[in-house]
Amino acid sequence: MPAQHPVVIGVDSSTQSTKAAVVDTTTGALLAVGRAPHTVDGTGGARESDPGQWWTALVEAVGRALKEAAVPPSAVTGIAVAGQQHGLVVLDATGRPLRPALLWNDTRSAPQAAGLTAALGGPGPWLARTGSQPVASMTAAKWRWLRENEPATADATAAIRLPHDFLTERLTGIGVTDPGDASGTCWYSTADHAYDPDLLALLGLDPAVLPTVAPTGAARVGTLTPAAAEALGLPGTVAVAAGTGDNMAAAVGLGLGGAGLLDHPVVSLGTSGTVFAATRTRPAAPGLAGFAAADGTYLPLGCTLNCTLAVDRFADLFGLHREDTAPSGDGVVVLPYLDGERTPDLPHATGLLTGLRHTTTPNAILTAAYEGAVFTVLRALDELLTACGADPADPAVRDRPLRLVGGGARGRAWARTVRRLSGRPVVVPAATELVALGAAALAAGAATGDDPVALATAWNAGAGDLLPPLTRDRETWDRIASVLDAAAPAAPAVPASDAEGARTWLL
Repeated sequence: MPAQHPVVIGVDSSTQSTKAAVVDTTTGALLAVGRAPHTVDGTGGARESDPGQWWTALVEAVGRALKEAAVPPSAVTGIAVAGQQHGLVVLDATGRPLRPALLWNDTRSAPQAAGLTAALGGPGPWLARTGSQPVASMTAAKWRWLRENEPATADATAAIRLPHDFLTERLTGIGVTDPGDASGTCWYSTADHAYDPDLLALLGLDPAVLPTVAPTGAARVGTLTPAAAEALGLPGTVAVAAGTGDNMAAAVGLGLGGAGLLDHPVVSLGTSGTVFAATRTRPAAPGLAGFAAADGTYLPLGCTLNCTLAVDRFADLFGLHREDTAPSGDGVVVLPYLDGERTPDLPHATGLLTGLRHTTTPNAILTAAYEGAVFTVLRALDELLTACGADPADPAVRDRPLRLVGGGARGRAWARTVRRLSGRPVVVPAATELVALGAAALAAGAATGDDPVALATAWNAGAGDLLPPLTRDRETWDRIASVLDAAAPAAPAVPASDAEGARTWLL
């Protein structure tokens, strides 16, 4: 690549690792990806990480990517971070973390989420203000948990950041976020596009401890500090974008937004299963997170906690490879809610296995685990489409391809199960690092002033093979639905400390 071509760096700081993509700003060519791991600690419902690991991993990943891409540091014009959403990072007056970050999948704050919902008079007022209602994953519930369980730490908190905010501040020295990631806190109003003063008062939050909110994820918020420039080996003139949450960045990478595709659904199969679409309709529906997008539109999202890792656990239990599936679950139903569940809101649920016969094979049980995970994601998709003002049963809506992304999208069993239970055509984008590519588009927007969705669309990052629809398996769908509907009413009442709550449901 000629040295004069400008490049940008998009960082994907996820739950388990950091990836840094070096992208040609002009063509969108992915020149290299550097990777570095970090760890998650905790037992039971606890999930925590040391934020310092994220910065160390970012530096390592960027260094590896630049070395592989063989581009001079002077070619880099912009950088942006997309991070795992909802995590609570609390800092002291010097900017140092006071404790490990509480991550999105830490479910200890489920009682606090219920208390916050009740304090405002139920889900309705929360939906009207924030587009979402408090659940264990939301940052507001985690802050309430911290205040109740570690009051000394809460009292010592001088700054609160989300994971991507923390890293952006390490790059620029500026405490800043964007509307997309801020909308996952449950203290940011998607109606007023600002922090909600009444909710801050309810939470006992001083707005001075929160980052300022940039207009979009592509807004140029500064340049690299001398310390960051030295750590990364980059010029101090590199533009830094506000960045955003990982789901918002994936949407940008797919070309979803005001300058691209609207109301086109995406199914992401990873540690969590998510469904989302960019829309101009402000969402406020129970069971969905009514997020803002990174570009000024909205990004309603349904999220399940149990997806690829949960299904892999079933494969491990039977000594099977993840692709060792049967043609169907053969009447078995598995709800693989091994970490509780977020959608539906069952934070204390455990796994359910029912329908066993003498003839049931391990392969059929593994297939049923796929079916249970995919059913949960697709039912959230129907709620999402309705929130966007679309009828899921309308042929024009049903014929719109699902974009299948995430690690599971590359698995034959995952893609086949999605096609069988949805009856929809599926596009599997050729690009595998959509979050990092979306972050790169934000970085390019900060460096050039161009719309990041338009840039990603021009890069054609969301293009891929179109898989035709399969006949929808309504029999399996209805069987899983009947089991979940029968089991779910009792599940939320199980307290986390109750020994019964650790028992697998067996019907």
